[in-house]
Formats: sequence, C-alpha cells, structure tokens
Amino acid sequence: MNLTSPKIPVTVVTGFLGAGKTTLVRHVLENAQGRRIAVIVNEFGEVGVDGDLLRGCGIDVCPEENIVELANGCLCCTVADDFVPTMEALLNRENPPQHILIETSGLALPKPLLKAFDWPAIRSRVTVDGVIAVVDGPAVADGRFADDPAALAAQAAADPSLDHDNPLAEVFEDQVNAADLILVNKADLLSAEVISELKIRIGEAGTRRPRMVSTQECRVDLNVLLGLDAKAENDLASRPSHHDAEDGAHEHDDFESFVVDLAPAADADGFVARLAATAERFGVLRMKGFAAVAGKPLRLLVQGVGNRFRHQFERAWNPEEARISRIVVIGERGLDRAGIEAALKA
Repeated sequence: MNLTSPKIPVTVVTGFLGAGKTTLVRHVLENAQGRRIAVIVNEFGEVGVDGDLLRGCGIDVCPEENIVELANGCLCCTVADDFVPTMEALLNRENPPQHILIETSGLALPKPLLKAFDWPAIRSRVTVDGVIAVVDGPAVADGRFADDPAALAAQAAADPSLDHDNPLAEVFEDQVNAADLILVNKADLLSAEVISELKIRIGEAGTRRPRMVSTQECRVDLNVLLGLDAKAENDLASRPSHHDAEDGAHEHDDFESFVVDLAPAADADGFVARLAATAERFGVLRMKGFAAVAGKPLRLLVQGVGNRFRHQFERAWNPEEARISRIVVIGERGLDRAGIEAALKA
C-alpha cells in the first residue's frame, strides 16, 4: 500500500448476546451504496451462526469471501494468533475493502481489541472510525444484563461480606464505556417513557457520554453509523475497562457454551416454545441456531435471549447439508448441560 494512501476505516460493533449486532451488520451491507465492505465475525461457541447468516445475504458489495469468521474464541484474547493475521490478509488483497466491520462476540471486551490497532503491522493502514454498542433495550430494562446500583448498595449495606461481582454487568459496562455510539435496539417493544429512563440508566453505567439512538431492527442512516472519525486507537485512556489493571485480560471461564444436535422438529412453533421453556427453566442467557422442520424445504433460523425467541424460515437447505437442528446454548458457568439436552430432546 502506498504510504500516502488514506487509512481504511474500521467500525467495531459490540454489544451483549442477542442485542442485534448481526442485524446491524446486515443493515450496513444492504445499504452500503457501492462501498466494498469486509466483515470479520467473532462468535463465542463452536458453531458459527452469525457468519453463516451474513454469508447467505447475497449482497454484491460483500461477497462470501469478504465474510471472515473466527469462531470458538474471543478476538480480545487471540489478537496475535487470529486478529492481526486476518486484518493483514484483508489489507493485502489486490482490491482491499474500503471499510471493515468487526462484529465481536457478545461476551467480548472491546478495549483489548482497540489496543490491537496499535500493532505496527496495521496501525499505519487502518483506523477505528468508531465503536458502536448495540443494547437490547427490553433485556436491560428488565435488569437482566445490568446491575441495579441502588439494590446492590442496599444489599451491601445489609451484608458487607457479600460478593456482588457480576461478570455480565462488567461486560455490559465495558462495552458501553468503549462506545462512540449506542443503539438502544428493539425500541418498538418499549414505551417512550421506558426508553427515556433506560437511556439514563445506560448513561449511568458508563463514564463517557456517547450519542444514543433508539432503533428498531438496528435501522439507522449510514451517515449516522459510519464516518464518525473517532480514531479510537488514539483515545484509549478515555475508554475505561474493569480490567485495565489486568492489561485487558478477563475470564471467559465465567461463561460456557455448547451445541445440541436435535432431530427435525415436527412444527416450528412447538419447537421454539420448547426452547423458550428450557431457557427459562435452566437460566440460559442465549440460544441461537438453525432447525429442520418436517415437511418444510426451508431452514428455520432461531434467535433467543432469555426466554424471548424469534424465528423465521430464512433459506432453502443446501443439497450437501445434513437436515438436522443445531442449537448453540450460552450461559454462565455451571449450566446443567445434561438437563438442558434432555429437555430439548424431550
């Protein structure tokens, strides 16, 4: 690359499990207006659902070879082994992308990834245009992914010996603190009053004051999403992390993931109801995957956060694909795997 060439902008999309990150990436691709865009997708778990979903979108500006999937690992923990070589491969293409989107795992901390942009191999060639945090509005409103400071203070006052560390809250706060733009997604499921209160709570969870936008299906004008020119790699000090003292390290041992293979479902609605009931019974944070449904030529896409599920028939099965159902289960360490598998297979 010519040293006088402008740096390629990179947008980092962060956010908790099921907030809508893949939906946002797809929205950008569908409205790219001719921009050549590459996408790096990082998933927590053995089976990549989000990358597969993006590869099947059929968008000309982002052909399948521009979707790079890094599964079963967290980019913030595998910078040298995975992230830097992947970026170099994209940048060294004969016709490199004009913009790069990085969709992090829902359990990833953004700051260690931002630090990776200081590596000499890529610093002179790319810049972090912005960090976008996607927030699941209804989930946070229900208090499932953020601590209630007043409740914690009351508990601590009643019993100072209690340990109130919450890895979910820490991940959420780190993502908010890294953001240049926060999308409060699924706003159509909330009242205007709740959204206003929610934005105040999200603001209190972080020390920065990024712009917040309420969205449905992450639909936002690309002029709002891209061109932020944040140069986040030069602004790390203002993006605090709970793990700054550990140089960005964090424990993925707080969470676990496994895959359950199931026989084709008799019907879609009954199958999804069984997933939702199982998630609620066993405290599962996230379920996602694909299912075969008897008598249906299309593959069923399933996305669940807690006991809230969405499903749709999204594409025909490929001739070489085995028509089985594969569901990724994600939760805090200590999930009853045997019980969950038994419930899903019942």
